[in-house]
Amino acid sequence: MTGLLPFRRSDQPVLRVAPRGLGAPSASSSLWFEQAMADEPTGSGGLEPVPAHADVCIVGGGFTGLWTALEVKRRRPSAEVVLLEADRCGSGASGRNGGFVLTSWSKFTSLRKACGVADALGYAQAVQAGVAAIGAFCDAHGIAAGYRHEGWLWAATNDAQLNAWREAVELLGAAGAAPFESLSREQVQAMTGSDVHRGGVLDPSAAVIQPAALARGLRRAALAAGVTVCEYAPLLELGGGTRPHVTTARGVLRAERVVLALGAWTAAITEVRRALVVIASDIVATDPIPDRLAAIGWRKGLAISDSRRLVNYYRQSEDGRVVFGKGGGGVALHGHVGPSFLHQSPRAQEVTDQLHYVYPNLADVPAVRSWRGPVDYSLSGLPFFSTLHGEPAIIVGAGFSGSGVGPAYVAGQILGAMALGQDDHPGPEGLCRIPGGAMPPEPFRFAGGALVRAAVGRKESEADRGRTAGRLTQALAALDPTSFVDAGPSAER
Repeated sequence: MTGLLPFRRSDQPVLRVAPRGLGAPSASSSLWFEQAMADEPTGSGGLEPVPAHADVCIVGGGFTGLWTALEVKRRRPSAEVVLLEADRCGSGASGRNGGFVLTSWSKFTSLRKACGVADALGYAQAVQAGVAAIGAFCDAHGIAAGYRHEGWLWAATNDAQLNAWREAVELLGAAGAAPFESLSREQVQAMTGSDVHRGGVLDPSAAVIQPAALARGLRRAALAAGVTVCEYAPLLELGGGTRPHVTTARGVLRAERVVLALGAWTAAITEVRRALVVIASDIVATDPIPDRLAAIGWRKGLAISDSRRLVNYYRQSEDGRVVFGKGGGGVALHGHVGPSFLHQSPRAQEVTDQLHYVYPNLADVPAVRSWRGPVDYSLSGLPFFSTLHGEPAIIVGAGFSGSGVGPAYVAGQILGAMALGQDDHPGPEGLCRIPGGAMPPEPFRFAGGALVRAAVGRKESEADRGRTAGRLTQALAALDPTSFVDAGPSAER
């Protein structure tokens, strides 16, 4: 979904967007998406006609939209469900991430604050169950997406990051939960194949997956369930009222309910943009080197993140590549996710340097591919699900904050129930509203975001060298509202 522009007055549509050429990908693909499309038969997609009406219209063909479509059909098989995607399902952020299928235990500090202990536990348990359910779904539907259930390591790669997980672990313990396994420095180094790691905790319930292959598999499953999937059908206008109309480049559709599953593109809606900041995340990949990775002892299937704000996240692919990502790229001006968020990474060398910092034993291995994608960070660091103000027939889900592959399964359950007017879903009240507060207005948000992210980068570079950043840098870095996981006190030193 590209070209979105905010447009809202009392007598005007909820959203109007700028049209773009039909059928032409907006930017370069990720390695994941190229691999997934190579496995599809020629002619497996096309310009399906956009129906004139539907019970539920879902805008967005990523994980959230596809899981929502499947949930609506599960709950009400007779429902007419239409899913609209501007490009191809999985070509956006769902096919551009690291493929970490994570739980929400690392977000427990924020969940507890937003929802209370009981609801925080219930939601986190639902997401954990969803991680396992994704693997079971792939097995049941023959989706070859490389699902591996080996866990997620929340690690420290310098002394300043040590015990970043302490607050979350202690709060979980007080609530009677113990999802993390404490590991010694030696254990962490043995399973990662790198002596740079200082320590960490393991969430054994997490997994990895080839994300674009999952998205394309979900598309096939949705079609088989009777969902009408219209690719290359960019949204041009969304009108509100009791029966919203959705104008696309190929026709107008009216629906009883419209679900906006747009990810970072949700920031085009003025009402939601105040709660979101859109930031690029960048990934590089090496050629396959399975023998090298086996020789250093890196456990295949293990997902790893360090504890910096501009997070490093890394894993092996099924064919033995190192896939290494870094958060904290460019900030979207006015919430507009332009083509620069979907091109090859302009930070490829910076990300590669981080790969070699963490793995000096692979310093001779170059990165041969790069890509990037947009991340919809919410002010709370948590996803949210809500109707728009004054528009009870228009529902939005967003704010996955860099950890959406696993939680999107539960998001589909929540949004699917909401689309049918049902309330028997795992979404706690604290997440079923748009977060309060607001980011500064533009252009101050954009300029301030760039200033703060630069300060975070300087602070973390100093920490890698065993030094402490200056007071001004620390003060600016403390203003950063985004984090891949809840950052504990020591992670902010």
